[in-house]
Amino acid sequence: MSGTSIVNALAVLLILTSMLVVETRKLRTAAYMYSLQSLVLVAIFLSLAVFMEAEPLYIWSLTALVTKTFLVPYLIIRTLKKVGIQEEGRAPETSSSVFLAVCLVALSFAVVEPFHMQALLKLKVALAVSIAHFLLGLLCILARKNALKQILGYCLMENGSHLTLAIMAYNAPETVEIGILTDAIFAVLIMTIIARRLFQDFGTLDTDKLTLLKG
Repeated sequence: MSGTSIVNALAVLLILTSMLVVETRKLRTAAYMYSLQSLVLVAIFLSLAVFMEAEPLYIWSLTALVTKTFLVPYLIIRTLKKVGIQEEGRAPETSSSVFLAVCLVALSFAVVEPFHMQALLKLKVALAVSIAHFLLGLLCILARKNALKQILGYCLMENGSHLTLAIMAYNAPETVEIGILTDAIFAVLIMTIIARRLFQDFGTLDTDKLTLLKG
């Protein structure tokens, strides 16, 4: 099995885990699914590092393993324990959500189809998946009403953009990767703190109800 085949196969698995994050109503399970997805992303980075002979991606793999696979899920689960909410409330019909996800994946493949850069020809599937991943994260933010689920949507977007960067700029210095991850971790940390305070003050993480507070 060639390196590109491994990367593309892992990319498809990434989409499946993304759908599990979006569709799972139990928030703790969704956090675990995100951790699993991040582990798949680490495997993609390692495969690209070998296939592309890109040494910076080994550092990317290590930092992603620590931050995405362990630290971010820990922050989400710790917040869940603090607020005591285990399931999200209202959510769109699974069938309509899956249909939208399929449309976004199809759109992503249509977007990358015109690309003819030699370095990307064998990784078009992975590139399309990275774009679809970003869009699925955006869908999660827009369609879900639970603040913690929206944080996971942000994390999906970040994973998608991270994979795009790994494919298109795999020789970028390690400092770029560390800078991106630092921003993402602090963003998640701040958002979980805000979510916890909102629940303490208003007793809900339903963003529709919180929107009414604007007056």
